[in-house]
Amino acid sequence: MSAPKFAEGRLAQVLLAPIVSEKATQVADKHNQVLFKVLRDATKPEIKAAVELMFKVEVESVSVVNVKGKTKRFGGRAGRRDHVKKAYVALKAGQELNFSGEAA
Repeated sequence: MSAPKFAEGRLAQVLLAPIVSEKATQVADKHNQVLFKVLRDATKPEIKAAVELMFKVEVESVSVVNVKGKTKRFGGRAGRRDHVKKAYVALKAGQELNFSGEAA
């Protein structure tokens, strides 16, 4: 089965930012996964294609989590932070992403 084709312009927009946190570092070390903040309407196949295109790595699987925005008070008004979609991208054995900018 061949991989579905996506427009490169769309794939360039799917990944918003890598998530660099303590939890993300633990997941990266333990499960060889990388976390990304992605568009709310992004699909798993799109996320996989975008990561493979941008970072030239092979992706094994993608899991997504929809995080509801917290209700917060801004001054005297109640407001809400934006909803966020996170993607846990599992890389194939031997594959690696490095965000620190250091040469491996």
